[in-house]
Amino acid sequence: MNDKKIVIYQLLPRLFGNKNTANIPYGTIEQNGCGKFNDISDKALDGLKELHVNYVWYTGALAHASLTNYTAYGIKVDDADVVKGRAGSPYAIRDYYDVNPDLAVDVKNRMQEFENLVKRTHAKQLKVIIDFVPNHVARSYHSYAKPENVIDFGAQDDVSKGFSPKNDFYYTPKQAFVVPNAPNNTPIATLQDGKFEENPAKATGNNVFSPTPKYDDWYETIKLNYGVDYQNGEKQYFDPIPPVWLKMKDILIYWTKKGVDGFRCDMAEMVPIAFWNWVIPQVKQVNPDLIFLGEAYNPKVYKQYLAEGKFDYLYDKVGLYDGLKRLIKNESNADVKDIRQVWQVESAGFGNHMLRFLENHDEERIASAGFAGNAELALPAMVVSATLGSGPVMLYFGQEVGEPGKGTEGFGGDDNRTSIFDYWGVPEHQKWMNGGAFDGGKLNDDQLKLRTFYKQLLKIVAQSDAIAEGELTEVPQTGNMNNRMYAFIRSSAKQRLLVVANFDRINTLEANIEIPDNILKLKSSSPVTDLLTDRKLNIPAGTSIPVRLGPVSAQVIEF
Repeated sequence: MNDKKIVIYQLLPRLFGNKNTANIPYGTIEQNGCGKFNDISDKALDGLKELHVNYVWYTGALAHASLTNYTAYGIKVDDADVVKGRAGSPYAIRDYYDVNPDLAVDVKNRMQEFENLVKRTHAKQLKVIIDFVPNHVARSYHSYAKPENVIDFGAQDDVSKGFSPKNDFYYTPKQAFVVPNAPNNTPIATLQDGKFEENPAKATGNNVFSPTPKYDDWYETIKLNYGVDYQNGEKQYFDPIPPVWLKMKDILIYWTKKGVDGFRCDMAEMVPIAFWNWVIPQVKQVNPDLIFLGEAYNPKVYKQYLAEGKFDYLYDKVGLYDGLKRLIKNESNADVKDIRQVWQVESAGFGNHMLRFLENHDEERIASAGFAGNAELALPAMVVSATLGSGPVMLYFGQEVGEPGKGTEGFGGDDNRTSIFDYWGVPEHQKWMNGGAFDGGKLNDDQLKLRTFYKQLLKIVAQSDAIAEGELTEVPQTGNMNNRMYAFIRSSAKQRLLVVANFDRINTLEANIEIPDNILKLKSSSPVTDLLTDRKLNIPAGTSIPVRLGPVSAQVIEF
């Protein structure tokens, strides 16, 4: 790839290709429809390439628990008491060796349809990421598709022991699982009888070692045992290698051999670092170019997960995302010092291993009422998110057209997010999809303008030498700059960029930005250009750059 920086586009095939607009809360797959692997056509992939995307993260590709009936294909129906929503959570894996039958046009042929999608994606010079969910599985886990020599999780467990290093699961011996009380006013309440046969009860995914998880626990999942005895001071039993480690290595290699180029590792911090240290190098022997992205939320262990855990990249959620969100929302405590704290302290020395984003399936939509209410209010934050480091930047499908995630889809509720638990059509994204033409034919002028902004920004980011390789230099506050205004320089031997972001809703940023001598000595660009608009700035050569930037806007100036 010519691109110097990784640009990831996250999408749920179930939602991405769905043309149905019925959007009945808690609707069935027949009522609300479902996107398919086949809907992600060459045209769709070309649309992603316009955004200078080079990796596509297909969320929910693996078989997970759901309430749709596939008994005709030899798959047992899941129990509504341990499934969230009708479509189910993509993070409650029912079979690690299978893909989600919802996503197939011909269910019998589902794996081939997934493999064809991988081939289509690769043919467009794009790479494929899928989820790896190592911490927990669905309560109903059973692999129908596993290779013959594979032993299923739990098949050889001694269920009389709460913990054994040889067991795949944790148990509460002699106590049966108790389904938590669910709301009884939903359309799926009639499918729930408050019972699920599991005796003895297994521990729940979010480390609840009790037969009675609560409704706000991950009650639909069971915790996998990596040889850590959580109830006895987290004592570790890693020698001999625990059976779960070996099973997970086989699963990662299985998907790598199917052509997957990277794994987004769910809740990576809930699994011991020793496991990652052991497994990642072995899987990379199959494909040295694989990337491993860790979902992590504790800045204190970032360095350890990168150095010891061998991850390529980690989420920059708690630092950069949270700080930028406060600025976008114009909260009273918002301050650009949060940006400085991220790169100078929190991820100093390894900022190029941090994945930056403003949206994903867990977070509120920027355009939602609960976040910014208007996608354009995030443009300065998007510029900072995309240019601050050399690590990957990520986009969530619909973000580039201002999808607000409105409505009560079902289990997802009206929570400013696009539901991952329900069958649903995503209205603003559907306007870009335009019945499968993927040409933006139904977008309004504001949406077209927004998508053009993303195209231009990501083109700069993907192709820029200074962003991929360059140093980061902070610009001191100058002129009328306040705590809602930030500027920095990215510079390499080949390119110099000045990035200026004004988060202030009222004030125009006016400053004469002095360029340090060491950067002035580097190769200069003539003429000085605002890359976001391709506008030549009539600025005489000198030691400073005059900047005048209106409220809620940004510039990337090549000089």
